[in-house]
Amino acid sequence: MNNVHQRYSALRDIVASNFSEHTQQMVDHALSFAAERLDGLQRYDATPMLDHGVAVARIVIEEIGLGRNSTIAAIIHDVVREAMQHHDDNLNEIIDTIRREYGEETLGITVALCKISDIKLKASKEQASDFRDMIVSYSEDPRVILIKLADRLEVMRSLDIFPEKKRRKKSWESLNLYAQIAHKLGLYSIKSELEDLSLKHLEPESYNHIVQELKESETERMAFIESFLRPVRELLDRDGIKYHIKSRTKSIFSIFQKMRKQRVGFKGVFDIFALRIIIDCPPEVEKAQCWTVYSHVTSLYTPNPERMRDWISIPKSNGYESLHTTVLGEGGRWVEVQIRTERMDEVAERGIAAHWRYKGVKQGGMGAEEWLGRLRELLEDTTSESIAHRFEAKPSSGEIFVFTPSGDIRKLPEGATVLDFAFDIHTSLGAICVGGKVGGRVVPIKETLHNGDICEVLTRKDQTPKADWLTICVTQKARSRIRAYLREQRQKHARLGREELERKLKNWKMELTIDEVVAYLCKHFKIRRGIELYMMIADQKIELLSIKEILQRWLSGQADEERRQAAAEVEERKARLREERGEEPRRSNDALVIDERINNIEYKFGRCCNPIKGDSVFGFITINAGITIHRCDCPNARRMRERYPYRVMEARWRDDAQGAFRVTIGISAADIPGLATTIMDVASKELKLSVRGINYLPKGDGMASAQLTVEVPGANIVDMLLHSLRRIKGVRNAYRIN
Repeated sequence: MNNVHQRYSALRDIVASNFSEHTQQMVDHALSFAAERLDGLQRYDATPMLDHGVAVARIVIEEIGLGRNSTIAAIIHDVVREAMQHHDDNLNEIIDTIRREYGEETLGITVALCKISDIKLKASKEQASDFRDMIVSYSEDPRVILIKLADRLEVMRSLDIFPEKKRRKKSWESLNLYAQIAHKLGLYSIKSELEDLSLKHLEPESYNHIVQELKESETERMAFIESFLRPVRELLDRDGIKYHIKSRTKSIFSIFQKMRKQRVGFKGVFDIFALRIIIDCPPEVEKAQCWTVYSHVTSLYTPNPERMRDWISIPKSNGYESLHTTVLGEGGRWVEVQIRTERMDEVAERGIAAHWRYKGVKQGGMGAEEWLGRLRELLEDTTSESIAHRFEAKPSSGEIFVFTPSGDIRKLPEGATVLDFAFDIHTSLGAICVGGKVGGRVVPIKETLHNGDICEVLTRKDQTPKADWLTICVTQKARSRIRAYLREQRQKHARLGREELERKLKNWKMELTIDEVVAYLCKHFKIRRGIELYMMIADQKIELLSIKEILQRWLSGQADEERRQAAAEVEERKARLREERGEEPRRSNDALVIDERINNIEYKFGRCCNPIKGDSVFGFITINAGITIHRCDCPNARRMRERYPYRVMEARWRDDAQGAFRVTIGISAADIPGLATTIMDVASKELKLSVRGINYLPKGDGMASAQLTVEVPGANIVDMLLHSLRRIKGVRNAYRIN
């Protein structure tokens, strides 16, 4: 193993200068362990596989500033990844060794790194955001994402050894995924290098052209910078300000973007470089000295007020602090000047908020964006391994990411099943789903999926959605599609039942219409709607032979009913005659008691006024539909009383009448966000009413109207509901709709 230690002496020297002797021994042990397990495995250029892990470890220490556990995880992560990919029988032994020798934290970081490496990314800009979220979702320990960035940076630095197809794929991933994550963390140097290396392989001609132009203009550029800075240095030296100046050429990728966005050539991009004045001063005078330097620069050169950026008074959300100004130099040339302190520059370069002390507060349910922002604040100490302890919230927004076998990513809520996944891909696929294949094993449709699963949907042509599928699915899309299918099937089934009944009635030669038969049978079987009768016929829950017998008994008793109807018509004619003579109509001493039958005559409620228990009501005798109950303030009441007084009869509610009555409440209100939810909460939570629907319609002038449909036991509850609704902030009026 001395050969291994000798080969990687550069890493060992870095470890020796940054960590304790105990850590040096652990790193040496990790090098030996990884070398033994990866023996014989090579990269594309025939160098040992371990070279990659060691190079990543160097970036982790030198360029990001993480500690011992992160360094060891970088060295050994390929050991675990190779064992996982090839289903090595020794995987459990390897994991036990890592846990025993390097600790549970190192094992957790290593396994998470391997999971990210196993993500099958598909080059799709539409899904790039989902892929970024998924990469972050694997990083319960915040060090994982930082090490993964170091891993990707090393791969991009070595990209020339990869085949052409892999070079383009990894470049696309680095540009659209990893560079964006680095930007969120404020790791600007890593972000810029990933972008430049990606451009080199995705747009080689443009990359080489910009490199050549920069090289050819370097001498002239340096002379201009020196001339520009000479008077600035004189003023800073006169004030005794400690400083140093960096000249930074814009990244090749940012120059490429400006050329493409502004549609100009290289010489058309004026701000090719930026000057950075970095001040060495105590924290308490940072702002004052930065503004002093700013005043000196702008006293010498005219600033562009539109290009001034003050990120010292209010830092960026990722911790970035700096003063930016663009001034007009000699020859009408714009120059960007950045002014900051040593501490601010370290934050900007390494993405580590060393100036800010994070006080850990547990907050669950963060989304990936917020989590990355919080991580950016957390990295207080570049050598600290306590990051994971201070950061206790998982990067979870209640979502998981699941892949199709072809590499497409689907974002689903936690708890989603194979059936949800099938419907998310396509409705027709979900309708014939019989199960799935996850991780090579066949699973049922109710199997819960997990983050990173690759799921293949299994189908069968004769499969159809079932009602119990609604208990399996958690996504609204799947549930609504299943309900729509069941509703369609129900209607189709009902049509078959109706057609069968009509056919039999024709064969039986009964002089009855289908509507008469359905009305009587629904009453006989105590069924509320005709569609339920048709369904029972189609399902053979009601035999047609028994229907025939019921109808024959009904017809045999109709003669008596006809005689009663004739007698009623005689009474009606007598009543008309009395009216013509000016006589008062005779009224029955007994009012119609709602919830009972009077002389076997049934009643129904008028749709024009929708009466409910507690309303003042009267009965109206119709020619073909029995007695209809109306409210006394019904819009049609006056007309009925004036034109047909002999058909009007008294009616009252039975005192102990039970039931639920459906009413619709009209609401006019200001268009306030969340008002519909507040209205529903008042009805369902405060008054414990069953809400059947709400229709909320903004009018565009700051006002909105709504219709709330609820079930109530009586009119007194309606009054309570109206009173409660009118008390809601923003509600102008609430009223009952007929």
